[in-house]
Amino acid sequence: MSLTTGNPAELGFDTERLARIDAHLKSRYLDSGRMPHTALLIGRGDEIAHLSLQGEARPGEALTQDHLFRIASMTKPVTSIAFMQLVEQAKVALSDPVTRYIPEWKDQGVFVSGGGEQPFMTRPPVRPMQIIDLLRHTSGLTYSFQERTPIDAAYRKAGFERFDGGDLEQLIQTLAGIPLEFDPGSSWNYSISTDIIGALIQRISGQKLDAYITQNIFEPLGMHDTHFQLPQDKVSRMTDCYSWHPREKMKMFDTGADTAWVKPPKLLSGGGGLVSSLADYHRFSRMLLNEGTLDGQQIIGRKTLELMTANHLPGGGDLTQHSKSLFSEAENAGGGFGLGFGVTVDNAATGVPGSIGDFYWGGMFSTAFFVDPVEEIIMIFMTQLMPSSTYPVRREIKTMLYSALTV
Repeated sequence: MSLTTGNPAELGFDTERLARIDAHLKSRYLDSGRMPHTALLIGRGDEIAHLSLQGEARPGEALTQDHLFRIASMTKPVTSIAFMQLVEQAKVALSDPVTRYIPEWKDQGVFVSGGGEQPFMTRPPVRPMQIIDLLRHTSGLTYSFQERTPIDAAYRKAGFERFDGGDLEQLIQTLAGIPLEFDPGSSWNYSISTDIIGALIQRISGQKLDAYITQNIFEPLGMHDTHFQLPQDKVSRMTDCYSWHPREKMKMFDTGADTAWVKPPKLLSGGGGLVSSLADYHRFSRMLLNEGTLDGQQIIGRKTLELMTANHLPGGGDLTQHSKSLFSEAENAGGGFGLGFGVTVDNAATGVPGSIGDFYWGGMFSTAFFVDPVEEIIMIFMTQLMPSSTYPVRREIKTMLYSALTV
């Protein structure tokens, strides 16, 4: 699928100011050896105002728009949209107790003490975990890589950090024996919740997660390069992926030529398992900007999407007030969370130009996207460097993008 750019000036952008973004990415991140490559798409409505492809996908191989990227947590909005399709069909409700679909968790308690060599001591939750808690990360679940509590450690011991703790059904069984970190609905904690949403899609729809999402999102949208398992005939298009290193700056994490993503995944991760392309994620983002519809295909209802992109943090507020760990930093001031998306609720508090109501997310390999319904802007950024917190590139791009807006 070929991406074609329009006239930036006709789409309301200053061409010279857009070029500043490319120069900044090149000088600060590519020439300095901090990132292997950068792909940036800036859209207005259904048109593309700016497309930049810099650096090498693999050593000696220039990055092109055909290359594929591990998008990690940018999988979460896709999985959340898929689940909300089932809500629209009245097959499940946001207020339903999770135990209606996962009875294995009926005795799951909230952590009091223990861990390591000591047995866990728990208490009953103040209220049951609801479906909405999974979508907005207020479930009491966590991520193993947070390394903050005995519950995080229990996740690592179970193999969740390497996604080798079994398939989605085994994941449910294992979690039944690990306490919740806090009472559902009382706090926000970035977590494995969206993977559980993927497991619920399987149980409710009767289809495997990859089959359901392919049938109901990828095929209708023409997203033919987005996969949980990379097809063998597309391995040549896969980018190299790096992790940050204090001395070398970048250390190889997963080569494109021998990528682990070509193997059948033991766990179909609705929270972070997808590979995608710039063009495919642009089609997904255009669907979001167009209120759930693209090229005559209605993926989600307009009002459903409106609900998903509202702030659902308990009692309102932003991530700095509600987050238990990750995303509680000051730079997340003004950011709320919806049902699968981060949402800007106080633009002044963010300290970055933008619009109240824009929604966004990123992935651990430093990928990012946002959709601004007010200005009708789409931004998609792809690179392959973990962790995503290494550099403030997302903030820099957003600031420079809005500085180029003329109309």
